[in-house]
Amino acid sequence: MTIKHADEYRDPEISRKIVEQINNLSKKNIRLMEVCGTHTMSIFRNGIRNLIPGSISLLSGPGCPVCVTAQSEIDAFIEISRVPDTIITTFGDLMRVPGTESSLQKERAAGKDIRMVYSTFDAIEIARKNPQKKVVFLGVGFETTAPTVAASIMSARDMKIGNYFVYSAHKTVPQALFALMKTEGMKIDGFILPGHVSVIIGTRAYSTFFQQFRMPCVVAGFEPSDILQAILMLIGQIEDGKPELENAYKRAVSFDGNEKAVKIMNDVFEPADVAWRGIGIIPGSGLKIRDEFSDYDAMKQFEIIEKDSKEPKGCACGEILTGLKTPVECPLYKKICTPVDPVGPCMVSSEGTCAAYYKYHSSD
Repeated sequence: MTIKHADEYRDPEISRKIVEQINNLSKKNIRLMEVCGTHTMSIFRNGIRNLIPGSISLLSGPGCPVCVTAQSEIDAFIEISRVPDTIITTFGDLMRVPGTESSLQKERAAGKDIRMVYSTFDAIEIARKNPQKKVVFLGVGFETTAPTVAASIMSARDMKIGNYFVYSAHKTVPQALFALMKTEGMKIDGFILPGHVSVIIGTRAYSTFFQQFRMPCVVAGFEPSDILQAILMLIGQIEDGKPELENAYKRAVSFDGNEKAVKIMNDVFEPADVAWRGIGIIPGSGLKIRDEFSDYDAMKQFEIIEKDSKEPKGCACGEILTGLKTPVECPLYKKICTPVDPVGPCMVSSEGTCAAYYKYHSSD
């Protein structure tokens, strides 16, 4: 089915016709994983799980950037916030993520200067207005946000702002797909690939992964018909036994992606081996600030005392991020862990699977 106009992506009749095709085509029990946290929220918000046959299971993957940020990184953020004459700048979701002993929200309540910003350039402006303070932006996110953070470092250098620093906890999606395929107990028949990330990196970025594993993959947009169309395309591949790397989001995603954004990202960052919550170390999946820009690297400019970082006891967030468990299988879900008093990041983030379950499946 070809959809040409924006309104059609939310047209119930078009979605109904796609669901009808899914029902007619689907014969096997299959497990699909949406890698993107925004897809997870859209799936729940639009009731897509209730529209498709029960033989199709939708698993939520490690597509929430705040959720996959390692506990050691959260602890490092908190440690930096305690350094005198330092201002921490961050996006809102990070504030309430529990570290081993504290959180940024608790540190702010205790008097630390921690500010929520809407962009990296807000953080640069804070640095410009507070030359006597060290201003640190906490860089958390995938390839969607990494280019803007890279651009902020370039701008700080061009503007000769010497008190602006970035702690890069950025991670890259394609490498996570390799790790998921090697996760013990993982059973996935196809991937719904992220839309926003793919706008930047293009479908080309998944070619090596697809060639190695021959796993059915479809890039999807975020409207109901986008996601249903991706599910239909994946079912077609699986039922026919002909895996492909397809793009169901052509109005925004190209083969090459945004080459200018990728260049800016690669000029400032280089690959690094980093830890993902629930997965562990994934080779080449992090973005480390290159030596050329080390004057802006918070990891090098601050002496960070490594803590014995520990995951919250009983929290299943790591297993939820890899599709091995659902939130209702976590012993803390809705008992000890709630949006008001979250134990793990999957309940904190607006893209977290536990938050989605809690908001849209309150009867579970």
